[in-house]
Amino acid sequence: MDGDLPLNLMLLKAVKNKVGLPKKLTEQQIKFANLLISEQGRKTATQCAIEAGYAKDSARQAASKLQNPKLYPLVVQYIGELREEWQKQYEVTFGNHIAELGKLRDEARDKKAWSAAVNAEVARGKAAGLYIEQKIIRTGKLEDLSTEELESRMKQIIEDYSPILEGIEVEELKEKVKQTPTLKNITESTSD
Repeated sequence: MDGDLPLNLMLLKAVKNKVGLPKKLTEQQIKFANLLISEQGRKTATQCAIEAGYAKDSARQAASKLQNPKLYPLVVQYIGELREEWQKQYEVTFGNHIAELGKLRDEARDKKAWSAAVNAEVARGKAAGLYIEQKIIRTGKLEDLSTEELESRMKQIIEDYSPILEGIEVEELKEKVKQTPTLKNITESTSD
């Protein structure tokens, strides 16, 4: 029957059945647990124990003992409950994320901080998957290619993109590319 109880209730039941263990947390233990969770990643358990009022010379041991479920099951249970609350409160979900970015955008807009408002809206769009970031890394310059290499490259591009070029004949596209002024052609015609 006890196997059906959640872990925190089983711990509480075990504490009630043990003689000599306190039935409630002290203010110092509560402060330690709150600091341990709220300062997670910024302070060590020892620093939290010192700030909670434990003696500096024994704070490391106190912090270790307070996190031991056999010695202080109520403190461990309370730390678990706090951790769960914090995770729920600061959980990042798509809806929460979009809503928070929307609030930031609106606050920026109200303050006439247009750049911040636009950045928040772009971040909302990225989170929603409206933007696709592409990075193209080029190796070498087109000017460095021979005519044959350039034509081969153009042929490959036309083949790759033919599905989106429907209605345009390949020869017509080649003609347009040949007629398009290039930087090299412009500089040659101005130097004449």
